[in-house]
Amino acid sequence: MTHGIDERKRWLALIVLCLGMLMIVLDTTIVNVALPSIRADLGFSETSLVWVINAYMLTFGGFLLLGGRLGDLFGHRKLFLLGIALFTLASAACGLANSQGVLITARAMQGLGGALVSAVSLSLIMNLFTSPADRAKAMGIYGFVGAGGGSIGVLLGGLLTSALSWHWIFLVNLPIGVAVYAACVALLPTGKPPADRARLDVAGAMAVTTSLMLAVYAVVHGNEAGWTSAQTLVQLGMAIVLAIAFLVIESRVSHPLMPLRLFALRNVATANVVGVLWAAALFAWSFISALYMQRVLNYSAMQVGLAFLPASVIMAAFSLGLSARLVMRFGIRAPLSLGLLVAAAGLVLFARAPVGGSFVQDVLPGMVLLGLGAGVLFNPVLLAAMSDVAPDESGLASGVVNTSFMMGGALGLAILASLAAARTEGLAAAGADGVTALNSGYHLAFMLGAVAAVTASVLAGAFVRTRAHGQAQGEGASVASF
Repeated sequence: MTHGIDERKRWLALIVLCLGMLMIVLDTTIVNVALPSIRADLGFSETSLVWVINAYMLTFGGFLLLGGRLGDLFGHRKLFLLGIALFTLASAACGLANSQGVLITARAMQGLGGALVSAVSLSLIMNLFTSPADRAKAMGIYGFVGAGGGSIGVLLGGLLTSALSWHWIFLVNLPIGVAVYAACVALLPTGKPPADRARLDVAGAMAVTTSLMLAVYAVVHGNEAGWTSAQTLVQLGMAIVLAIAFLVIESRVSHPLMPLRLFALRNVATANVVGVLWAAALFAWSFISALYMQRVLNYSAMQVGLAFLPASVIMAAFSLGLSARLVMRFGIRAPLSLGLLVAAAGLVLFARAPVGGSFVQDVLPGMVLLGLGAGVLFNPVLLAAMSDVAPDESGLASGVVNTSFMMGGALGLAILASLAAARTEGLAAAGADGVTALNSGYHLAFMLGAVAAVTASVLAGAFVRTRAHGQAQGEGASVASF
């Protein structure tokens, strides 16, 4: 339904929704460039720095599906406004943070606000635009903003950190958030929430998020506390117990956050495993490559932002339809498997980048391959996750794979960053030069990320059932409109 609003207001409302989503997307990339500055200013260790990323990802992923249910219960407009308000206030707290604890807590609140905004944005657009042509155009604009936001984020992060300070990568959200909130109040119609209100699976959301937080905490602090210490083992044991509790909850509640029956479908199960492995590689790469460029190559924050630009631009270009055309021509399986292999090749190139490396020889080739690989595989992995489910459950399947992606990224980043730090500490203790030891630790993380990507490629090639040519065309066309 269109709620009777006129054509001009409808498109203005779309712009506002896209601005809100742009703010969320910016925050996933803008922070990476500023990580070394945040580390130096607030005294983070190499491993504890991952919490600046993971605090956001864990709450974002943990409450993404619950956010959709809250939108059904209280109304999508109301949840969007709440998410924007929470994200904006949390951004202010991040920007004013003067300690590790304050920044990490505020980042977690940002993740919660981002989950609410992301969960209901598409529903609002679908309600605003009901004709196929207008909906396709609106979703194309929305998808481009989401993909292009990554490019803007790395540049803006470098510019703000170099010209002002890392605090401004968060404070820049304040005027955007206030403007989006005010415009939404004026433009978005107050739709009625559905009469059939499903019960919320709060217990499931809390169990899975707490389980992953404990697991990440144990991994991040395993080097300091000792991997066989009582503290580490108890935390990992509690994480496992909570993970089992989550599965029990999901099998028994009437409206589960993550319906386990979906994982009986081969493509859905495979897509989620592939998403976890790829996210582990992707987030570790974006985190550690920024540290490599600043701490080993001595790049400024602005130079790091510019270095990420080729990968971001290539990803955005594929989001405009190139990836969908590959799906239309070759189906789901081949582009997904090939994209993962190309990305793995990029990670291998980073795993050999020397201490005295140059941008053209040692950074740019890896960036290009990772941009190509990620651009090719993004649509196929979502299509694989949705290809076996009924049309009315496609949104749920997409939400499940996005949740798996965020959770896999958080846990994978923690593991790879901890292993890199352990190798660096071991080499430094053995008498190696500090920068050489640091770079060797980064090499290990990049190589393990490549192994994860290759494993995902093999699984995709072996288990994803591709569609017949005609079906692939239809699915590819639908993705192209996003």
